Amino acid sequence: MKKLKHIAMGVVTALSISTAVAADNVVPDTVDFTIPFGVGGGTDVWARFMAPNLSNFIEGNPTVVIKNQPGGGSITGANLFYKRAESDGSDIIGTSASTLFPYMLGDKRVRFNLDDWSPILASPTGGVIYVQPDLGISDSSDVKKLMDQQLKFASQGPTQLELPVLIALDLMGADIKPVFGMKSRGAGRLAFERGEATIDFQTSSAYKNSVQGLVDDGKAIPVFSVGVMNKEGKIVRDPAFPDIPTFEEAYQTVHGKQPSGMQYDVYRKFLAAGFAFQKVIFVPSDVPGEVLAEYNKAVREMIADPKFQEEAAEQVGPYENAVGVDIAMYLGDAVKISPEMYKWIKDWLKSEFNYSL
Repeated sequence: MKKLKHIAMGVVTALSISTAVAADNVVPDTVDFTIPFGVGGGTDVWARFMAPNLSNFIEGNPTVVIKNQPGGGSITGANLFYKRAESDGSDIIGTSASTLFPYMLGDKRVRFNLDDWSPILASPTGGVIYVQPDLGISDSSDVKKLMDQQLKFASQGPTQLELPVLIALDLMGADIKPVFGMKSRGAGRLAFERGEATIDFQTSSAYKNSVQGLVDDGKAIPVFSVGVMNKEGKIVRDPAFPDIPTFEEAYQTVHGKQPSGMQYDVYRKFLAAGFAFQKVIFVPSDVPGEVLAEYNKAVREMIADPKFQEEAAEQVGPYENAVGVDIAMYLGDAVKISPEMYKWIKDWLKSEFNYSL
């Protein structure tokens, strides 16, 4: 967290000199944009939207090349980036909650350190849980009928993006049978389309691009969304999916009361960490100051552009992106969990999935 504060200060300093150095085209002509997931998942969809926009706003318009590096629910690609990324600005990485959660939980496979990366853009997102139509429900009001059925879920792993969804479904009382090992959420969606899974979850961008068509054709039924957290800390309906109830509403339908207790607190913690900072673009912290300045200048201009805002609302959802110093100030707090929460999640993962942190 201390290092992140230093990064934030560095961002401010770098921004102050951005005008002077922009004309030098300090960012290399080709930028490799590592995406530690397979093609077709939410992070890949988001990155392929962001890449050409970044190119348009960085001085010199470098070619931004997507490099998919799936494996380990993003840990493999993140580890490789940490080890191999050049510090001249030619390497950036896009992360997801699947990258943050193992880091938060001290996963022994994690070899990267967020303190050594500088965030330049964070895109919050939402997500939707949906089921096969042959489960006997016609819309979200029938969610109670799901409690009497075993639901097969194609998942990347118990500490990946799906973690808050697994916690929520367990809290609701659903009988979830996860099959771990998917290389991306896109792979999980394909398992759903083949009928191998009866329930699935996708972030907003992937849902809009790859699932809405299934819903329109009657091949998927949305059950609830994870919602968004407003400024008062209350979870409300996602503006991208105003007709889909939140988890809290679905829980109310099933149990006649609002969720509460430690399990719900843990759910909210991982929801906040994983979805407010759901997609983050990082550069190595040892890039030259003028490179960091150019990236931050470009990103600020990009998210202020009306055309980008219009297209982003359509492609990835109507969410407000955070930039540079704004991310660095809060990311350290977001990825820190209390000892009590850590103990609960450790015990829960062991009892539910025989998974040891």
